[in-house]
Amino acid sequence: MEKEFSQENLKSRRYERAVSASARLFLKNGIENVKMTDIAEESGVGVATLYRYFGTKTGVTIAAMTYLWEDLKRMFSGVFESEVFLRQTGLKQVTDLMRMYLVLYSAHKDFMKLLGEFDLFIIRENVPDEALTAYENSIINFYPIIESSYKTGLSDGTLRSDIDFKLFYLTYSHSLMELCKKLIQGEILPSDDFSEGEKELSMLIDSAVYYLRKI
Repeated sequence: MEKEFSQENLKSRRYERAVSASARLFLKNGIENVKMTDIAEESGVGVATLYRYFGTKTGVTIAAMTYLWEDLKRMFSGVFESEVFLRQTGLKQVTDLMRMYLVLYSAHKDFMKLLGEFDLFIIRENVPDEALTAYENSIINFYPIIESSYKTGLSDGTLRSDIDFKLFYLTYSHSLMELCKKLIQGEILPSDDFSEGEKELSMLIDSAVYYLRKI
């Protein structure tokens, strides 16, 4: 029993090393430029063991992206439940939440760039929905928090009530996320000018807040 327990711990540690190593490599080099042999060398876990744990490179890629989302989630943990945040008006709470996209853009550019590559990867590899369950559950879901802030704004009179808030959230969260990824991807056409990316994001956030504000 003790031997089995030790073997299970060893497997768990190897698995975690492989996932964290692949996450580091993907952030640095992108998904396409990383081979299973690179992950084996970085993690100290043999190639055959990697295939036994993850099945394919697709498997280790999904595990790495899940790990990165969970790591990001830990960074924000508790921020929006703090007394300082909750003492604010609903309008200020919603504004702070939407400005998290600026944080993602300015402080987590490598992750946002990788996120865009991963989206294309799962489409190209035709990854089935059931293989993405853990990944989907790891993604930060701001909606319950921002919905609570919106309700606070309805109560304190700072936010308007005559809108479809779920539609508002989907529209602006999708727009902000895709703008972040496009700006980070970099200029492609000669006419592209992403030199004021933060201002573009701020303007989109300001327009969203203006739409919500009760006048």
